[in-house]
Amino acid sequence: MSCYYSQFYNRRSIRLPGYDYSKPGFYFITICCQDRQHFLGEIKDAEMHLNEAGKMIEKWYFKLEEKFSEIKCHEMVVMPNHFHCIIEIITAKNNTEKKGWGDHAPTHDDTDMGDHVGSPRPAGLATVIGWFKTMTTNEYIRGVKQLGWRKFNKRFWQRNYFEIIIRSEKSYQRITQYIKNNPIKWGQDNFRRK
Repeated sequence: MSCYYSQFYNRRSIRLPGYDYSKPGFYFITICCQDRQHFLGEIKDAEMHLNEAGKMIEKWYFKLEEKFSEIKCHEMVVMPNHFHCIIEIITAKNNTEKKGWGDHAPTHDDTDMGDHVGSPRPAGLATVIGWFKTMTTNEYIRGVKQLGWRKFNKRFWQRNYFEIIIRSEKSYQRITQYIKNNPIKWGQDNFRRK
């Protein structure tokens, strides 16, 4: 499968019922530009070439750790019309990093990449992503007004985002590799179309 979300993309809500998205753990996040417009750069020779807007997205991702002491930013990639990353929520009480693979150990080999979830979002992860979307949207608007960046229709990011709860080290490694290889596999990417 070229995209982990393809079988879930058209569902309205696929959030894991009763899961606390503010607890320690690893989360694979995807945020798409509104109407899948290519605002952030282009793929050339299987490499992502960020434009100024794409560089801005990258900058704000790494500012998340400054804003939220309870998270750690892991692998990420800015694509022409979407953004992938792994965000870790770390233990807040003593601020020590602790890998959390969910409430329990998986009862299978975890080849399904974890639990696929949708919106609405509870507090925790939603707060982090909401702040990121707000800050990047505001700076993109400044870029439109001051630097001639392409205008967007009503909103810069799509209203929702996708997340997967990463349940094991094996899944973490697989998703990390997926993120790294995303530009190479752009031709098969389900998020590619405008």
